[in-house]
Amino acid sequence: MESDEVMLTVRITAAERALLRRLAQGHRSDVSEVVADGLLDVLPTLHCSADAHRLLAALSDPAPCAQTVWLPAALADLLVPAAARIAQVTGSPLCAAAPPAWRLGGAPSTMLGAAVRLWLTQDPQRLADNLSVMHEGRPTALAAA
Repeated sequence: MESDEVMLTVRITAAERALLRRLAQGHRSDVSEVVADGLLDVLPTLHCSADAHRLLAALSDPAPCAQTVWLPAALADLLVPAAARIAQVTGSPLCAAAPPAWRLGGAPSTMLGAAVRLWLTQDPQRLADNLSVMHEGRPTALAAA
């Protein structure tokens, strides 16, 4: 464990957790690295209203599994302003009386979970190919499930 990393727990589905693990195995990395890469892929898109609303929609489905990940502190620090940007773009209330899917408040884990779930809605092979581009030279094939 590096001292400049932050531990967060995200709520995802069993299928999403399995896909994260397959992506990590296919790229000879760990789930935390794949989550960080996914976050880097998703965060820049959240400035437009459509993607911000898609992110909120990702929170509406139940996510019974907890996945603990380690993120670089600088990347984790982006989660709170990203949540604020989502609130600004969508006009979503941030108060406790809001429906659960709209509670982005200052919870970095909630923001991370929504971003990861949004990222994982893409075609798995496309995700693997994009990871390969991010990590030039690593194989693109998904590991066998």
